[in-house]
Amino acid sequence: MPRIPGLSELLSILQTQTEALAQLPRTLSDLSGTVKELTAATIMARDTIASAQRIAERLEDLVEELEEPVRALRPGIERVGKVLDDPAVDTVPDTLRRINEDLMPLIHGLRQAQSRVGSVAGLLRRRSRDDDGWSDEAPDKDPDKN
Repeated sequence: MPRIPGLSELLSILQTQTEALAQLPRTLSDLSGTVKELTAATIMARDTIASAQRIAERLEDLVEELEEPVRALRPGIERVGKVLDDPAVDTVPDTLRRINEDLMPLIHGLRQAQSRVGSVAGLLRRRSRDDDGWSDEAPDKDPDKN
């Protein structure tokens, strides 16, 4: 059978177009689902941006509230920094260690000596009272008995 020129190409194009039209409802359905997902993502992004905006405003309020007191601390902090930069500060741990090692035993010895002197003084006071007729007992209230 003789062929009509271009007819097979026309039929091929029509078949392709028919297949594309048959896929159109599914494509539109996919597109609709994608648009819904995009809408949900956009709403979520809008809510996130609003939340971030509220947080930024709160942080700005806090920064404004704290800015003045922090600025007022600056001179003192700078002075402390200068003091801490002083090389003498580096010797503090060694000085404290030497005090602990050298002076603490002396202080302990002085305390023991003070305690001993207090005990001896107490004994001497009691003996001198006993020699003078004084005693540690409470005196009788009857003046005739004394």
